[in-house]
Amino acid sequence: MFKKILIANRGEIALRIIRTCREMGIRTVAVYSTADKESLHVRFADEAVCIGKAQSSDSYLNVQHIMAAAEITNADAIHPGYGFLAENANFAEICAKYNIKFIGPTPEMIRSMGDKITAKETMIRANVPVIPGSEGLLQSVEEAKGLAKDMGYPVIIKATAGGGGKGMRVVWADSEIEHAYNTAKIEAAASFKNDGLYMEKFVEEPRHIEIQVAGDQFGTVCHLSERDCSIQRRHQKLVEESPSPFMTPELRQKMGEAAIKAAAAINYESVGTIEFLVDKHRNFYFMEMNTRIQVEHGVTEEVISYDLIKEQIKIAAGVPISGKNYEPKVHAIECRINAEDPYNDFRPCPGKITTLHTPGGHGVRIDSHIYAGYTIPPYYDSMIAKVIAVAQTREEAINTMERALSEYVIEGVKTTIPFHMQLMRDPAFRAGNFTTKFIESFKLL
Repeated sequence: MFKKILIANRGEIALRIIRTCREMGIRTVAVYSTADKESLHVRFADEAVCIGKAQSSDSYLNVQHIMAAAEITNADAIHPGYGFLAENANFAEICAKYNIKFIGPTPEMIRSMGDKITAKETMIRANVPVIPGSEGLLQSVEEAKGLAKDMGYPVIIKATAGGGGKGMRVVWADSEIEHAYNTAKIEAAASFKNDGLYMEKFVEEPRHIEIQVAGDQFGTVCHLSERDCSIQRRHQKLVEESPSPFMTPELRQKMGEAAIKAAAAINYESVGTIEFLVDKHRNFYFMEMNTRIQVEHGVTEEVISYDLIKEQIKIAAGVPISGKNYEPKVHAIECRINAEDPYNDFRPCPGKITTLHTPGGHGVRIDSHIYAGYTIPPYYDSMIAKVIAVAQTREEAINTMERALSEYVIEGVKTTIPFHMQLMRDPAFRAGNFTTKFIESFKLL
């Protein structure tokens, strides 16, 4: 087992990793930017090293500085968390070169799933359902028009190196395709330094359901059931839950088997997530694989009583997994609390937290790095907390979440708590009648 792990991340995920490491008797090293000097992950790690200025490019994305911090602290492994360098194959490669274990999959696995076209081709060979679309990258507007005509509108143009909704355009008619193609190409180049585009049939009224998987160094792969991530805004997840209210036992079995096939196709090692779009007829299609721990991993941990960070560390250390597939034992819902103004088009709202009271009680878990007096910096993602409510049934979990949110007091900055409060009371949400388009027609009162 590792003696010391450097955490190449910040905020709540850095704290989450520190907690598991402490339980496992592993020392930790926090790295931080000048903007994060007063952060809790710096305070609670065994050691801390400043790696640069506030901008991510100068700190959390600065591979040279992170590797230097690992060297001077004698860390024998690096946990990347999520975001930043978590799915950077070059970073994983550099870790291997300097004999520091990257806690995650190999560089080859990251690359095979990081490029959407390569991932889709891999899934087709593994007999995993994929959305009909282009066989490779689009070469011209004319090719895009011809393919869209063959498939039938609507279609969606996507960046091959994309994520977070960038470089993505839905096209409903032939007259729209040239503009969509050109703007997606420009956005993809600016966001990912890669302007490659591909096209898929646009699935209407979809659910976004993902399957958590784990694979070890000995070829064993299992699935840890599903999470429903359909409540999202501009392709950014807002609420996640397990089990999905749309799921049936038959669908869970089929999607679980497909997820195992997908992970096994690349001999996947570590924890990861296979993301699917599911149409209203419960046909499901592979969308992408996230080769890292995800923001919403706590939802799965609660419904199957399973520490995913601990499992990730054990897999990296060469410990075999059981190979057992899991089903949810209870119901869990997670609300992402962002420092944003929901009454002003969710505008980011960094600043100082003057007053803080966190909810508690049975069935409530809070993953957060904020405290009274903490200043939320403007340089990073606006998520400041995750509230997870757990109960025997979905209705009870929603009631627990509504109660927890009513107790959550964060003053000094605007947050998305009012949005989540209203969502928990919404009749359609409570009935489980929603798709990925639900928030587009949701009016905040």
